[in-house]
Amino acid sequence: MQNQSNQDRVAVVVGGAMGIGAEVCQRLGAAGYTVVVADRDMEAAKERVGQLSATGLRAEAQQIDAGDAASVAQAFSEIESRHARCDVLVNCAGIAKVFPFLEFPLENFLATMNVNVTGTLLCAQHAARLMLKHKWGRIVNLASVAGQRSVGTGRTAYGTSKGAVIALTRQMAVELAEHGITANTVSPGPVDTPMTRVLHTDQFRKEYTHAIPMDRYGSTAEIAAAVMYFVGEEAGYTTGVDLPVDGGFLASGARKLA
Repeated sequence: MQNQSNQDRVAVVVGGAMGIGAEVCQRLGAAGYTVVVADRDMEAAKERVGQLSATGLRAEAQQIDAGDAASVAQAFSEIESRHARCDVLVNCAGIAKVFPFLEFPLENFLATMNVNVTGTLLCAQHAARLMLKHKWGRIVNLASVAGQRSVGTGRTAYGTSKGAVIALTRQMAVELAEHGITANTVSPGPVDTPMTRVLHTDQFRKEYTHAIPMDRYGSTAEIAAAVMYFVGEEAGYTTGVDLPVDGGFLASGARKLA
C-alpha cells in the first residue's frame, strides 16, 4: 500500500538494478516514493525501471559509478535538476574479490575500498546536501557481517571495507542528526544474490550454512524489510545503528565455518 506522505519524496538506490538493491527499489516504490534506480549498468537499471513501471510504480534510471567521484557528482546533479530533492538514499553498490591474505593484490584492495567505502561517502555527502533543504532524510548503507567477523579466508578487502562502512555511518549519524537526517547500516549475512552465486563455491556455501543457526541463506526480501524499517517515520529516533540480518551468525560465536 502506498503512503500518501511519500508521494512527493524521492528515493535513490545506488546499485539498485539487481540483487538486494532491486528488491529495495520495489519496496520503496510500493511505499509511494519516486525511485531512482542508480547503477553503473544502465541497461540493467532501465530493465528494472521497466519492471517497476509495469506494476504502476514511479521509477527512473540513473547512470552512476560509485567508484568514480565525477560520475557520482554528475548523477546527483542530474537528480537535483529533475527533482530538486533526495529524501532517501540507500547505498547497495559493492564489489568483492577473493584472494589469500598474503597474496592479496594491492590494486584490488584499493579498488574495493574505493567503491565500497569512498563511494558510500560521496553518495551520502551529495544526498545529505539535498536532504538539508527539507530537514529530513534517511541514509541506509549496506554493510555486512564480514565487517564484524571473518567469514573465511580471502575476504581481506571486502571485510575491511564493510567494517569501514559501519564506522563511517556512525560518523554520519552524529554529524547529520541536528539536520533531521538519520544514518544506519544493515549488515546482511549470506544472501542468495547474483554476487554470492559467483563468489560462494558449493563447498563454501555448505560451510557457511553450517555456521548459521537458522541453517540457510537469507533472501533479498528479508534484507529489504530491514532497510524499510530505517527508512520509515517510526525510525526517526534511530540513528548510528547497525542491524545484522544474518540468521544468528554473529550471535553464534561458538559456531565456526567448518
